[in-house]
Amino acid sequence: MGFSFYEWSMRAYLRYKTWRQGERVGSDAYDNIYYRDRRAKDRRRERRWVVFNGGESEASRIPPEWHAWLHHQTEVVPEEGTAQWRRPWQKPPAANPTGTPDAYLPPGDVMRGSRRSPATGDYEPWTPS
Repeated sequence: MGFSFYEWSMRAYLRYKTWRQGERVGSDAYDNIYYRDRRAKDRRRERRWVVFNGGESEASRIPPEWHAWLHHQTEVVPEEGTAQWRRPWQKPPAANPTGTPDAYLPPGDVMRGSRRSPATGDYEPWTPS
């Protein structure tokens, strides 16, 4: 799988920015690494970013606790390897399956052959009095 020139140049810029300005803050269970700008004292609000571990840069690969930190919803840095805000009933993040073979296709969808069950005849349209 090759990258376009745009993707390659953006990745190169991110590596350069991380090397020059980044301060490593931590990583998550997916081995994504989170950084903040070490020159943050010069600005009103520090800049934060993530370097994804391989594959494509997909926002659904960021756990909720790190999403909150990235978007300045909390100043508490999540502890490495833990999910301190996770509840037992929460599922792990999953990629959006739209456009893939795993996507949901309702009955009557074009991709399923456009066949659906016939109308039952119990529909009565509203008419004004």
